[in-house]
Amino acid sequence: MSAPEKTAPPKAPTLDSHGRVAELYATKELARRGPSERATAAQRAKGKLTARERIDLLLDPDSFNEVEQLRRHRSVGFGMEDRRPHTDGVITGWGMVEGRTVFVYAHDFRIFGGALGEAHASKIHKIMDMAIAAGAPLVSLNDGAGARIQEGVSALAGYGGIFQRNVRASGVIPQISVMLGPCAGGAAYSPALTDFVFMVRGTSQMFITGPDVVRAVTGEEVSQDGLGGADVHAELSGVAHFVYDDEPSCLAEVRYLISLLPSNNNELPPAAPESDPTDRRSEALLTLVPAEGKLPYDMRHVIEELVDHGDFLEVHERWAPNIQCGLARLGGQVVGIVANQPIALAGVLDIHASEKAARFVRMCDAFNISLLTLVDVPGFLPGVGQEHGGVIRHGAKLLYAYCEATVPRVQVILRKAYGGAYIVMDSRSIGCDLSYAWPTNEIAVMGAEGAANVIFRRQIAEADDPQATRAAMVKDYKAELMHPYYAAERGLVDDVIDPARTRATLIRAFRMLRTKNSEQPSRKHANTPL
Repeated sequence: MSAPEKTAPPKAPTLDSHGRVAELYATKELARRGPSERATAAQRAKGKLTARERIDLLLDPDSFNEVEQLRRHRSVGFGMEDRRPHTDGVITGWGMVEGRTVFVYAHDFRIFGGALGEAHASKIHKIMDMAIAAGAPLVSLNDGAGARIQEGVSALAGYGGIFQRNVRASGVIPQISVMLGPCAGGAAYSPALTDFVFMVRGTSQMFITGPDVVRAVTGEEVSQDGLGGADVHAELSGVAHFVYDDEPSCLAEVRYLISLLPSNNNELPPAAPESDPTDRRSEALLTLVPAEGKLPYDMRHVIEELVDHGDFLEVHERWAPNIQCGLARLGGQVVGIVANQPIALAGVLDIHASEKAARFVRMCDAFNISLLTLVDVPGFLPGVGQEHGGVIRHGAKLLYAYCEATVPRVQVILRKAYGGAYIVMDSRSIGCDLSYAWPTNEIAVMGAEGAANVIFRRQIAEADDPQATRAAMVKDYKAELMHPYYAAERGLVDDVIDPARTRATLIRAFRMLRTKNSEQPSRKHANTPL
């Protein structure tokens, strides 16, 4: 008997794959373009770029990978069910900055004014979780109107999730906030929790309550810029670390900052080739700093002589200018620099300077950035306002930050180092690894004039010529306790060095300290004097 004839299995219905793929691309292109040309034109009329243009400027070309592009909200009421644009007003994803992975989210002001709703917040939560898990920096491009009122408390809960993740990521991955539009209420708190805040003049503002609420509650008349503009936060509040005139310049500097930071707290900052001779002498240092302690000079010029190619990225340049903080390279290695600035308040420490430097020191320590401290400090700023404002508590923040830091720490004393301010500026007694001094150094409890007035008060009062006697006593005090080798003789300074050789000395010191290992005691967390 012949075998039964085989029949072919029934064919499954075919999908119009070409049509579906075309539909996919069309949908994604609609999401990519945004709501309308009119909304885009309105954004540009304010001098602002679109969210995607900002991402393109931040990241390496063609490196952006978007996440949840097709996400839409599910709210109903107040007409929301009829307005469900893709992305829900925030673009999230990752890309590269100079070949290193960076995560980013950018508010799209064209959609609901960039306001945060439940789906919007969920996208941000996801990208923050991804950044923490991957151990890569997170950049937020902020241009949003706060919580989405139509979604009520769900929007507020979304902010809570962002804040909680900001804190979880703190000291683990670098977090950079770029303010590119108005950010009010809850939208202002997340940037305040991050490591660095960038702002653009004229277009970005930050405030908890806007001018209308201020006017209604207090009767004060103030503009948005006057209340929370870039210059206000750069000079008065200290909220903004960097301020620029336009978005392209701002985003270029964000890229530069990222190039100086490690991807996470388990890595060292990226090294660069040693293109500036490590043994380069800086003869200019012999004349830049006057030997006379009362004469001012610009510490920035000193820093530029020391670091590779004079490149110094100053943080909080316009807030508390009596102390300078910033990032640079020495022999290709990244260092954080804290320095007194003699041309501003003679370089004294005060409330704001202590806060500024303490925050910077803790950031460097969190991300394995070695610390260089350049000292020329006459003391803490005296006055009723400082004492009543809590200069003791605020000064303790800087003291605490240095004592807590385990990264390599090198101190250089250029001229004056008086009293408690000398101790606080990373002296040997609080744990700096190496302390160097120039031959112009004066390390003492206080200036010679003040010390002579205290120690020799009776002799001066009883002298026939008090003025001549005081001058003689000042000279004697300087000769006995303030000569440039006094601290070196007592082991408080490791070496007195030629100023022109400072760069080479520092590079050798930091190379030696690169493998430093210092463990902290086991505890839940310390009780910082906030």
